[in-house]
Amino acid sequence: MVRISRDWCAASAFAAGLCLSVSAVTPANAVGLLTPSDQSQSLDLLTHKVSVVVEDGYVMTTVNQTFSNPHASDKEATYSFPVPHKAAVSEFTYWIDGQPVTAEVVEKEKARQIYQSEKQAGRNTGVAEQDDYKTFDISVWPVRGNDNVDIRFTYIQPAKLDTGIGRYLYPLEDGGVDEEKLAFWTAKQTVTGTFSFDLHLRTDYPVDAVRLPRHPGARIAQEQDGSWRVHMSNSELADDLAPVADPGSQGVSAIEDAGIGENPASALRTPVTLDQDIVVYWRQAQDQPARVDLVPYRADPSGRGTFMLTLTPGMDLQPITEGRDWVFVLDRSGSMGGKIATLSEGVAKALGKLRPEDRFRIIFFNDGTDELTNGFTPASPEKVKQVLDRIRGVQSGGSTNLYAGLKEGLDALDSDRTSAIVLVTDGVANVGTTETRKFLELTQQKDVRLFTAIMGNSANAPLLQPMTDASGGFAVRVSNSDDIVGTLLQATSKVTHEALHGLKLDLTNKEGSLRINDIRRRNNPSLYRGEQLVLFGHYWGNGEASLRLTGEISGAPVSYETSFTFPETADRNPEIERMWGYAQIEHDMQTIALLGPSPDLKTSIVDTSKEYGILSPYTSMLIVEEARFEELAIDQTNKKRLATEQAARQQRKAKPVKSTRVDTNKPMFKGNQPSHSGGGGSGSLGILGLLLALSALTFGLKMRRRAA
Repeated sequence: MVRISRDWCAASAFAAGLCLSVSAVTPANAVGLLTPSDQSQSLDLLTHKVSVVVEDGYVMTTVNQTFSNPHASDKEATYSFPVPHKAAVSEFTYWIDGQPVTAEVVEKEKARQIYQSEKQAGRNTGVAEQDDYKTFDISVWPVRGNDNVDIRFTYIQPAKLDTGIGRYLYPLEDGGVDEEKLAFWTAKQTVTGTFSFDLHLRTDYPVDAVRLPRHPGARIAQEQDGSWRVHMSNSELADDLAPVADPGSQGVSAIEDAGIGENPASALRTPVTLDQDIVVYWRQAQDQPARVDLVPYRADPSGRGTFMLTLTPGMDLQPITEGRDWVFVLDRSGSMGGKIATLSEGVAKALGKLRPEDRFRIIFFNDGTDELTNGFTPASPEKVKQVLDRIRGVQSGGSTNLYAGLKEGLDALDSDRTSAIVLVTDGVANVGTTETRKFLELTQQKDVRLFTAIMGNSANAPLLQPMTDASGGFAVRVSNSDDIVGTLLQATSKVTHEALHGLKLDLTNKEGSLRINDIRRRNNPSLYRGEQLVLFGHYWGNGEASLRLTGEISGAPVSYETSFTFPETADRNPEIERMWGYAQIEHDMQTIALLGPSPDLKTSIVDTSKEYGILSPYTSMLIVEEARFEELAIDQTNKKRLATEQAARQQRKAKPVKSTRVDTNKPMFKGNQPSHSGGGGSGSLGILGLLLALSALTFGLKMRRRAA
């Protein structure tokens, strides 16, 4: 058993300042069991067990929970948690009379009606719903008096590397952005029995370190096969590293052996409050070749296949050294309450890293805008010192006029100098202009590449990500539990190198026996050093395909090409189908945000959600008693899909990790992929130090000097 290396542990010193600032933050809200504010009797969260498997370019997270009712009367349990980034919820299972019953996808209004009617009839039922971009809410009825119920839910999301560093976030801090829900509900956040978190990292590339910056007590070990395991538990009996529970195991009781092997109520445990995100970083070994990875799935050689294609580029991106003006546009609205200390301390440290020839402006916004600086201020030590106390004294409060804040930042630019803007917000625009289309029009008024730091869980990514992508910029998600070590290493390379702009990606068949269609990827015309490109698509037939990536680096055209074969059959990764479905729904939702409501697009989203068994804003996952599915004419297609996926997971678990690289014979890129530079970086920059570094490249606004 190999523990993590000392050099990676020592790297945490770079984020010491951030750790101190985050430790002072107490999130206002967290995940948990919801109880109406006017009720005194609440349920207990008896167990909360998380199993995470990272393999083949994606992550599967399975959560098993037990709800306990200590009261004599029957109760309804509603569990709420933030929507994870790009998460496709694929399973919701509720144990009825000791047997697992799997949810099926039903249109949202119909699902709620059935749930209420089943509840009124006294039958067992459950429903999982998506509250826009904010939360997933799971309700089950009944939790019998003085009894327990078990549930399980699973979600899938891509596992991307950036500059050789992977990051996984298990969100436990609620974003605090839903004022209506906060006014009505209180959340019981404490796990009174067993809490455990297990992650198994299985990759075909070597990983030389794993760390959890905010959970130093986590047990981290490398297996003989090169995979890594992470384990945390509140049980005093869990002396050895626990194996990751199989996501397909039958119920919470079945995974006791994977943890402590005791009844949940019998062991000595410390109650755990679900109010701090779990962030796991892993660092790829250096000098890894740039690569192209293909993960296909097609069980029937005569049918349609689905694939995930990941490009990890290696490019000749030269250093950037010029100075610039800096405009910080910072959200201080009420929803930033749990994040404002992290933001303010980060800004203060970022200012200390500016060069004397730089200038800066700081604009805060809530209902309106407020500039802390009187125009551009020279970044001299004296001037920086003068504004530090004012920055640290900023308090959160009020509504969010994001449009006004962004407009003020754009208007503040000096057209005679090279400028950069950093927008830091949770994006919950609730006053003034709020339409996504208006934000896109605003950013397009100037040749600007927007850099956005998306703060906290439940942030309005459906607004912030398209706005950032359309500008050709870069967005990063920030948790209060990040110490940004891995991301800081990424930022170091980004700040010193150019980017590829005008990106075009062509994937075409070279043989008549192969047809490729339905390509879905993030719509970003720029690629920054260390970024990966991930796209999903469908294919028919089999044979050789050609892949070509083109663009410009500092105005000079570049091109990268390779070819590889799509297989006739591939049954290792059926989950890829759900991920394509999520990408399609995301595409349709962005179109609705830009063009307005569309009955056709809503129908498309509902149909895709049903076909692929994933939750969406227009659908829910519904559980009724087993016999009731047929009576209600609800096809149990998701039950069949889950059985296929669970069988595939068992096969993968029993076999060595398989390489997914497809350009070995004809490498698309000549050099290695960008990676960390020996743990480089200096000082504890904090979050805005990260943002400052990133924005030097990713949100650089080149303003041509006006003609005299």
